[in-house]
Amino acid sequence: MWLRLFPAAAICLVMSATAQVSAQQKYDLLLKGGHVVDARNNISAVRDVAIADGKVAAVAANINAGDALKVIDASGLYVTPGLVDIHVHAYAGTGERGSYAGDNSLYPDGFTLRSGVTTVADAGSSGWRSFDDFKDRIIDRSKTRVLAFLNIVGAGMRGDKFEQNLSDMEAKPTADMAMRHKGLIIGIKTAHYAGPEWAPVERAVEAGTQANIPVMVDFGANRPERPMAELVTKKLRPGDIYTHMYSGLRNELDDSGHVNPGMPEGRKRGVIFDVGHGGGSFAWRIAVPAIKEGFRPDSISTDLHIGSMNAGMKDMLNVMDKFLAMGMSLDDVIRWSTWNPAREIKHEELGHLSVGASADVAVLRLESGNFGFVDMYGARLKGTRKLTCELTLRDGKVVYDLNGTTRPDWTTLPKDYRQTGDARWDAITPAPVRQPRRP
Repeated sequence: MWLRLFPAAAICLVMSATAQVSAQQKYDLLLKGGHVVDARNNISAVRDVAIADGKVAAVAANINAGDALKVIDASGLYVTPGLVDIHVHAYAGTGERGSYAGDNSLYPDGFTLRSGVTTVADAGSSGWRSFDDFKDRIIDRSKTRVLAFLNIVGAGMRGDKFEQNLSDMEAKPTADMAMRHKGLIIGIKTAHYAGPEWAPVERAVEAGTQANIPVMVDFGANRPERPMAELVTKKLRPGDIYTHMYSGLRNELDDSGHVNPGMPEGRKRGVIFDVGHGGGSFAWRIAVPAIKEGFRPDSISTDLHIGSMNAGMKDMLNVMDKFLAMGMSLDDVIRWSTWNPAREIKHEELGHLSVGASADVAVLRLESGNFGFVDMYGARLKGTRKLTCELTLRDGKVVYDLNGTTRPDWTTLPKDYRQTGDARWDAITPAPVRQPRRP
C-alpha cells in the first residue's frame, strides 16, 4: 500500500498549508485502482473512486491523481459501499441486566466500523416508551449511522415479563412514534412471542401500515396454531421482513429436508428473507440445503449482541464469509450486504457509490487460505476465502484504518508532529509554536 502527499503538502503539514493545497485540488481523497463492487450501478470492475466534501465525487476508470489531496493505492482490494446491517442490538448503557434495552446490547462503534459497516438498524431493542432515551443515549452519539425498528412492545425488548405482555402491544402509539421520527425509525419489530396468538404480528403490521414502514418478524416460539408458512404467505405484506431465515427453529425446512414451500411462495408475494445470524439463528444443516435449492437471502445481517459477537456469528464480515464458503459469488454477497438492505429499509440514498451519495465506503481485502466458520451449534464449515476490512470511510472521513493506509510514515514528519483535523481531512501537523508567557 502507498500513500501520496503532493509536494506542497509534504513541504509543510501545518493546517494553513493544508488548506492552501486542498483549495487547489478537486478531491479530498482518491481511492485508486481498487475493484469496485456497486450493485445499484451494476459495477464490478477496477475503478477509481474520488471523494470531495464527504460525497462521492467521481467513479471512473482512470482519475487523475494530481486532482486529489490524498491518493490511496487500492489495487488488489475491493472498494464497496459501506455495509448496511439491518439487524443489530445497540441499546446499551442503561444498566438493565439480561435485557436488549441494556446489558445484552452493544455500543455500535466498537463493532461496526472495523468490519466496514457504516449503517445499522437496531432491531426492536426499544419501543415507543423508550425510543427517546435510545435516541439520546446511542443514536445521537454514534459515528455509525444508527436507524431503528421500533418494537411493537411499548417497553421494548426487555425479556419475557415485557415481551409476552399483549396489553403493551399497541399499534397507534407505536405508529405515532415512528411517524414522529420518519427516516430514523425505519420499521416495526415483533419478536420472541411464545403464545399461540397472532396478535403481536397483526398489531405490528397495523402499526407498519399506519406509518408506511416495513415489519421485521423474529417469529418466537414454533407454535402449531401459527405456522411460519401462514405468516409469510398471509399475514405479512410485500416488503415485510422475515429474519432468522436459516435458523431451522420454525420449520424453515420441511420434514423431507426441503425448503418449506411457504418460503418461496412468500417471496413471490414480496416478503423479504433476511439472515439475522445471531447467537442462535443460523445452522449449516438448514442453510446449505436451502442454498443448494436456490433459496438465497435477500439480505445478510448479524443480529449483533453480547451472545453472538464471540460465538458463531462474530461480525458482519464473518457472516458474509459463510456465504462465500457456501459457493456464493462475492458480488452477490456484497449486494446482500449493501444495496439490498438499503432498499429494504427505504433508505435508497445508502448502499451505493453513485456520484453525490454520502461517501460511506468499505475497502476490503479478500484473503485466500484455509479457514473455518461455525454456526449457532458450533458446527464447522471449511472455506478458502475470507474478507478483512482495511479501511472504512463514513461521510468521507476515515473512521477505521487497519494498516495506516491513509497515514504518512512517521519518519517523514517533523520532529514534533501532532494530530489535528481541518474541515476536510484528518491532518497530522507539527506542534503549535508556543509563545513565551508575558511577565
